[in-house]
Amino acid sequence: MPQFMLLLYADERAGMAMPTAEMAKAMVLMNAYADTLKKADAHVSHGALGPTAKATTVTNFDGDMKVHNGPYAETLEQLGGYYLINAADMEEAQHWAARCPASSWGHVEIREIQNG
Repeated sequence: MPQFMLLLYADERAGMAMPTAEMAKAMVLMNAYADTLKKADAHVSHGALGPTAKATTVTNFDGDMKVHNGPYAETLEQLGGYYLINAADMEEAQHWAARCPASSWGHVEIREIQNG
């Protein structure tokens, strides 16, 4: 079965400013979504990413490694987490993405995993 990566984008600063109780409610929704994926045998893995302030970007052109602070592109939304899922096709992956709570406060990009 094909695998798809659901990439969760949102405004990182808004998330960090969210009151603790509101963030806890959002995490309950995200955990329920993961449970739903698991019950449907669609779940492969998921995870949250650390803040962009602690990220680095590496290039290694012609053996000259350079490390830069933070993400390379300036954007209004940052990649904050992912779900790796099994789905029959892109349409099914889109339906799973639409059910993800993160799609109500940010964007979910879907990329099919290219094996081989």
